[in-house]
Amino acid sequence: MSSNWRITSFNGVLLAAYFIPTWAIIAWQIVTSPVRGLFERPSVAIALYATDHLQLPTMTAVRFAWLLALGRLTVVAFFALFLVLTVRAAIRKQGSGNEALAIALGIGSVISFASMIMASQVGEAEALRLHATELLLMLGTAIVMVFDGPAQPQAVTVPSDHPSDLALEQTELSYNG
Repeated sequence: MSSNWRITSFNGVLLAAYFIPTWAIIAWQIVTSPVRGLFERPSVAIALYATDHLQLPTMTAVRFAWLLALGRLTVVAFFALFLVLTVRAAIRKQGSGNEALAIALGIGSVISFASMIMASQVGEAEALRLHATELLLMLGTAIVMVFDGPAQPQAVTVPSDHPSDLALEQTELSYNG
């Protein structure tokens, strides 16, 4: 069982174990109370940037908060889909669940990068460290995905009992040249 885990699958599962509960809780806080949830520690840089630099009114900031929560929940959904696809060994060996992981990494990286830029603009050092760490985690997994190609099918050899059976099974290609 442990010999058929690809490094991309293992790395994706570790990322999903962090991002699913963390981002789901952050999104839930924003959904239940948009203004208060937006001004919590993980999203405070985005809130300060939206209200101070963009000078968004309160209702527009609430809509912005809901959009952020929707983006985070989308990333959570794709990580969860990746986990479901990773459970099956045949899918995991072929790397067929990597599309869901790639979408989660793409959307999550954009959110973390934008959050990191906003945190640097408003001077929130803790939020900057948080978003930079999340971005580096996702970019590291994306780099691993690039270099970890799909698994090659293994050739199955069947031992032959009789030497004449082997001659009948081999194919010969005739070359006209």
